[in-house]
Amino acid sequence: MNSFEKIWYLISNYGTTFLEGLAATLILALFGTFVGLLLGIIFALIKDIKIKEDDNKVVIFFKKLLKGFISLYVNVFRGTPMMVQAMIIYFGTDVIFNWSKIESFSFFTGAFWCGLFVITINTGAYMTEIVRSGLNGVDKGQLEAAKALGFSYSRSMTYVIIPQAIRNSLPTILNELVVNIKDSSVLNVIGVTELYLSVSIATNKNYFIVEGYIIIAIIYLLLTLIASYVTKLISRKLDGKKVFKLSLFKHYKPKLIEEE
Repeated sequence: MNSFEKIWYLISNYGTTFLEGLAATLILALFGTFVGLLLGIIFALIKDIKIKEDDNKVVIFFKKLLKGFISLYVNVFRGTPMMVQAMIIYFGTDVIFNWSKIESFSFFTGAFWCGLFVITINTGAYMTEIVRSGLNGVDKGQLEAAKALGFSYSRSMTYVIIPQAIRNSLPTILNELVVNIKDSSVLNVIGVTELYLSVSIATNKNYFIVEGYIIIAIIYLLLTLIASYVTKLISRKLDGKKVFKLSLFKHYKPKLIEEE
């Protein structure tokens, strides 16, 4: 059998396996990015809490404690590989959560739920800094203007500041989705049956290993190209038109005034 015949053989006989791996990869990437963004927004707001002069010692202590905890969380999860995090969390917390004993349905195993947790908190660490960067990019006058209109601090942040911060950071946020599509493959070390591990299942008996990896390489490439295209499309849509026409003066023709 040549390579094309081997690829067709794998698709014909193990198409369901690849589709399940694809579904697991998409769920991991989409859920991890979305919930990670929510965590990032919350942690970024907490990290940017200002310590006021009129705060008492207890308030100052808890503010510093929260800010220190989030800084530690961000540094740890951004400074260590997700593969290592998955190994530590899966085997380190198995006594508490019994990941290996959770009843499984298709690819929804205990390892999958652990992997979903890992990719979410890992993404949350990156999103915290991404959202903070977006918040810093919003003009401070926006908050003052919102307060002048009668908005409370929480309403000002919810309806004025955070939407602008997310808009500023949108390309980076969507790029994190592309990263998660590819990086979800490292979760196979704890037994998550995602796209990467599906090759091992499909080639376990026939040893068409190269052809199996060619199949998932094409799938990964298509996923990242689609995600990148959607990112550009959304960014372009939000940027709006770059050419504006003065429609009010479209039919106006100035008259020449003759000098006397």
